[in-house]
Amino acid sequence: MGSSSRPKKEQSLSVAGREWVRGRILGKGGFGSVYLGWFKKPNLRADVLPSIFAVKSTLYCDALELVRENSLLGIFSNCPFIIRRYGDDVTAGVDGNKVFNMFMEYADGGTMRDLINKSGGLPEFQVRKYTEAILKGVKHIHEMGYVHCDLKPENILLVSKTEAGGSEFVPKIGDLGLAKRIMEKRSGGTTLYWSPETVLQNIQLQPSDIWALGCVVLMMLTGRKPWDLKAGARPWDLMLQIASKSPTIPVWLSEEAKDFLEKCFVWNPSERFTAAKLLNHPFVTNLDPVKELSSVSSSPSEQQILPLGFKTCHSKSNRCLPKAIGFPYNWCCLA
Repeated sequence: MGSSSRPKKEQSLSVAGREWVRGRILGKGGFGSVYLGWFKKPNLRADVLPSIFAVKSTLYCDALELVRENSLLGIFSNCPFIIRRYGDDVTAGVDGNKVFNMFMEYADGGTMRDLINKSGGLPEFQVRKYTEAILKGVKHIHEMGYVHCDLKPENILLVSKTEAGGSEFVPKIGDLGLAKRIMEKRSGGTTLYWSPETVLQNIQLQPSDIWALGCVVLMMLTGRKPWDLKAGARPWDLMLQIASKSPTIPVWLSEEAKDFLEKCFVWNPSERFTAAKLLNHPFVTNLDPVKELSSVSSSPSEQQILPLGFKTCHSKSNRCLPKAIGFPYNWCCLA
């Protein structure tokens, strides 16, 4: 394309009469970059779009995954705990390349990872409220016959309860680029949040999302990653940990929090709690502020960390490990 035929500014090719502006970049993901967006002329704003929104964009020639995510967000549009999609547009950039753009809710509170990094760990009563919202989103995805496959703090977005903004945020699940139907065999996502069955057998189904949710809740409560890795650790070192033990649970958490996490980290995926069951757990249903235990240090020592026992299929020793072959049906008891 000759320079004379290139647009002097980015132009919409599919949203006639609505001129929107691409603002600063908000973040980058595997399937596109996210920008702030708004309408240049407020009187031309679409009825379905707010005054400010997020725009996830990628080159049109590389847009297969983003188009798929666009479609999935449409399928999940009835859930208030999944990021809302407003539509899409194709633009011609100043370089002549076509760009596919997906309009979404603007998460003015950032991501859950941002909040964890700033706070170093949230108060338990706040984690309970956030967990309830995230679980409702996960439950909806599962009821529709899908697996998210990449549930992590970076993919949980914080949206103000009102368009005017404020200090109260609703956590919403985003980034469904890796989501799949239950019958699909593939697996993917971020290794740090993989379940044992994903590591051992390359199986990633709805119980795998619950394991990842447990990792997210643990991070919200402690401000730390679910696995302790030394500097320079290789991906294989992480996979060995996941395949041989469960994340550790601090003893200073409430009994309800510890039991909730245990339900998420059950080794046998067929025995792991579902999102529906977890929504009825006292950790979620009892939303009264949790009293701090004065006898527990805010920075527990290694002796204060309670290792989560391996769930057993035939004894009460909590010392059963799944064999790599035939998991989860063949077990090796260490009792």
